[in-house]
Amino acid sequence: MADSAQDTTATKGSKGLFAQLELDMRLLGMIGAFVMLCLAFNFVTEGRFLTPRNVFNLTIQTVSVAIMATGMVFVIVMRHIDLSVGALLALCSAIMAMVQARWLPTTFGLEIGHPMIAPLAMLSGLVFGTLIGAVNGWLVGYHNIPAFIVTLGGLLVWRNVGWYLTDGQTIAPLDQTFLVFGGAEGTLGVTWSWIAGLLASAFTVFSLWNARRAKLRHDFPVKPVWAEVTIGVIAVGAIMGFIATLNAYDIPKGKLRRMFEAKGMELPDGFTQGYGLPISVLILIATAIVMTVVAKKTRLGRYIFATGGNPDAAELSGINTRLLTVKVFALMGFLCGLSAIIAQARLQSHANDIGTLDELRVIAAAVIGGTALSGGIGTIHGAILGALIMQSLQSGMAMVGVDAPFQNIVVGGVLVIAVWIDIIYRKRLGIKT
Repeated sequence: MADSAQDTTATKGSKGLFAQLELDMRLLGMIGAFVMLCLAFNFVTEGRFLTPRNVFNLTIQTVSVAIMATGMVFVIVMRHIDLSVGALLALCSAIMAMVQARWLPTTFGLEIGHPMIAPLAMLSGLVFGTLIGAVNGWLVGYHNIPAFIVTLGGLLVWRNVGWYLTDGQTIAPLDQTFLVFGGAEGTLGVTWSWIAGLLASAFTVFSLWNARRAKLRHDFPVKPVWAEVTIGVIAVGAIMGFIATLNAYDIPKGKLRRMFEAKGMELPDGFTQGYGLPISVLILIATAIVMTVVAKKTRLGRYIFATGGNPDAAELSGINTRLLTVKVFALMGFLCGLSAIIAQARLQSHANDIGTLDELRVIAAAVIGGTALSGGIGTIHGAILGALIMQSLQSGMAMVGVDAPFQNIVVGGVLVIAVWIDIIYRKRLGIKT
């Protein structure tokens, strides 16, 4: 039976190339747009956009927004919105900065560098982010206050609460262990990056093979073998190419010399060392995997998409939509805390403007990634790709020398056009928007 299913699929000669690969045309279009965007900026900047250094910086700059965008997918799928994510990130950052630089050293006598400072600071940000997110969900789910109003209030409240906590000051320096999660201060190095790339490639190939085997076991149609191999080769090539690019970015001589001096050693002449894969990117990858599993393999994910598709039917079927709303907003708050760790560590300080306009970038990333504002539709990988497109657009314009106001004009226009194209695409497929 498995062989007949395979043969039937393979003999459908009338299928086009993309049909046989069974690719999501919308996702393929996004990838194509991203590639064209990168090539265009690389041409305009005379090859500077796709250098290892810029790819490294672009990657670590995308992480915090991309992590929050994965949570925003669930919020929008539930037919809600969260305008407070940037302000909540700022509050979590303020709390973590005060914990590690002020409260723990003065109240508990833990000096900077104590091994417990970084874990306690991170825990405080995650806990407060989750609690505030849960309060938002409680107000929306149990008191029927529109999410727009609740989170708009949060947008106005939480950043200013953080301002009062820090007395409007920039808090620095931060604990060195904490800074490891920001990007440049915490990477795997060349060797471990190659190992991570090989493991990711093996996992990708195994996932493709396991999915094919599951379809055959249940007599579902499968792609031709050549199509599976093609997708696998492209995926593995992209992973290893990304690792090779990051490994090609060498640590500056001055920083490398300080690293050797800290170990009581002298930097050898001609010695170079690549950065490799940032730990913050590993956190993003782990977050994406977990959120994808939640969305596709768990009861919580099924309830979220069922409620977004038809809230009345979901409630009549026995789903506690009020408690579900609290869970979704609490998860969004947790991800804001996680993003605050990465954003603060990357900047190596807490500044009052941290996370400014992140709420718009996060929503734009989710929507550009294919999350329908009408609810019920959205993907985690689409949101991450949307965040990468947004950051690439802004970084490319900055390298070209475009003024900041015009950058925002372009980003706003791209968002509107992306939603318009998405509406047309869904209408042609007969999907209700």
